[in-house]
Amino acid sequence: MSAQSAVTTTLDCDVLVIGSGAAGLAAAVTAAYHGLQVIVVEKDPVFGGATAWSGGWMWVPRNPLARRAGIDEDPALPRTYLQHELGEQFDAARVDAFLEAAPHMVSFFEKHTHLQFADGNAIADIHGNTPGAGTGGRSVIAAPFDARQMDRKLLKRLRRTMRETSFLGMPIMAGADLSAFLTLTRSWRSLLHVGKRVTRHLLDLTLHGRAMHLVNGVALIARLARSADDLGVLLWESAPARRLSMDGAMVTGAVVQTAKGEVAIRARKAVVLAAGGFANDMERRRALFPRTPTGHEHLALPPLGASGDGLRLGESAGGQVATDLASAAAWCPVSRVPYRDGSVGHFPHIIERGKPGIIGVLANGKRFVNEANGYYDYARAMVEQAPGNEVASWLICSHRFQRRYGLGISRPFPLPVGPHIDSGYLKTGDSLEALAAACGIDPVGLRETVDNFNRHARLGHDPEFGRGSTAYNRKQGDALHRPNPCVAPIEQGPFYAVKVEAGSFGTFAGLRTNQHAQVLDNRGQPIAGLYAAGTDMASIMGGHYPAGGINLGPAATFGYVAARHIAGATHYE
Repeated sequence: MSAQSAVTTTLDCDVLVIGSGAAGLAAAVTAAYHGLQVIVVEKDPVFGGATAWSGGWMWVPRNPLARRAGIDEDPALPRTYLQHELGEQFDAARVDAFLEAAPHMVSFFEKHTHLQFADGNAIADIHGNTPGAGTGGRSVIAAPFDARQMDRKLLKRLRRTMRETSFLGMPIMAGADLSAFLTLTRSWRSLLHVGKRVTRHLLDLTLHGRAMHLVNGVALIARLARSADDLGVLLWESAPARRLSMDGAMVTGAVVQTAKGEVAIRARKAVVLAAGGFANDMERRRALFPRTPTGHEHLALPPLGASGDGLRLGESAGGQVATDLASAAAWCPVSRVPYRDGSVGHFPHIIERGKPGIIGVLANGKRFVNEANGYYDYARAMVEQAPGNEVASWLICSHRFQRRYGLGISRPFPLPVGPHIDSGYLKTGDSLEALAAACGIDPVGLRETVDNFNRHARLGHDPEFGRGSTAYNRKQGDALHRPNPCVAPIEQGPFYAVKVEAGSFGTFAGLRTNQHAQVLDNRGQPIAGLYAAGTDMASIMGGHYPAGGINLGPAATFGYVAARHIAGATHYE
């Protein structure tokens, strides 16, 4: 059912979910499975939120896929890891609720829905030297999904993969799929894999006008949306929630704007806020993000619809936004991508920073961080250390590196690099000094930095920052490069650089909740009838980023937890 088909001014349901990312759809599917009547309202004209543009990974310690592979770690280890990583922000009640429920969440969806998973058993936690850090078995991702299995009308209502992270609209799955694309010139097997993928995609474009082999976040959304549709969940797009309805201190529904006017949706049991946080709310960005005097200095990756609606709705009912986190944003280094039509895209730098033969420098030409560490670590260090008024750094590499791995949105061979130089996205120079002049980097500082880096990199060492010293680092590197998969000298020009700025995958500061995902008032008491999940809920990581997938793992889990609590479920399946 679409929002346009609503013909009454009042509608009843058991659960109203506001937002259609992983958290909202997980809540909707779980509630519907438990026999509740559910409506999902989405502000944007397509479903999926920021989840559809994400890599789709979820951090789920002790998940059933890992156990089936023989990885059955002590349950105390992930908790120990989070205790050390989160420090003063460690919220024992919510962390314990997550660690207990997350594996059951995966089992529930595997058993009862179209959401099936692939494992990330080779993915390590980011900070391998922290007590309790895992070297694998804590990550899952939605299995690839053939969009032909979905109703065509529903498929058209789903958000497509982010332009900057796809190739001709084709999403590329992290893991073996991505590795094949990066090694297609060095492996016949990779070349064959890439040839098949591209050929299939071009055929899908011809026959269907879009990618049909869905992976990453868009596969997660497609599988959840099909499950919701099969369970009778009403999915309304282009239907922003304008205000909550209250009966005294209890939330009883919301007024939703549709193409035919406002509709009052009465929720007999609860409203779940899962509207995607405040990544594009300039006022809150100015208040909570460091070094963003206007808010526009920050390059947020979520769709524009993620603009703080859920937080404002929660506050209107007495909810409190947590602002005492280590960071209000899930930081990520981002470059601006100029397009021919004058628009500008945002590219997240996830892959190339850990590869051998690249460094990140500030305007003074100095390195400032282990580039192979997490994207959050890189961006946070940039925010803390960038000189002057501008928070920016430059990723520097040689022509050989760019042709092998790519640099930002400039793809590796055989795709041409020239258009990205012509557009100004890439800066280039035959010498390091020429490159520095093109970028506005101190040339003496850059020359000293590269010479010092090369002196050790020729032996595979990085004494300054220890690149390649952890399992996470090495996974980000190139397994075919020896002796250190993350370190190689930068010696032969021409050289390339791309400017990266502080951006984010979303926000950490959200509504305060308890272990059941109930929104809390200023006395720390649950607000009757109101729940929050995803980035509308204050992150259980307290503003830290200990592992990849710490956004979506808790989002799906607390959507599941909220729905079970609303339904009165007391035993796991």
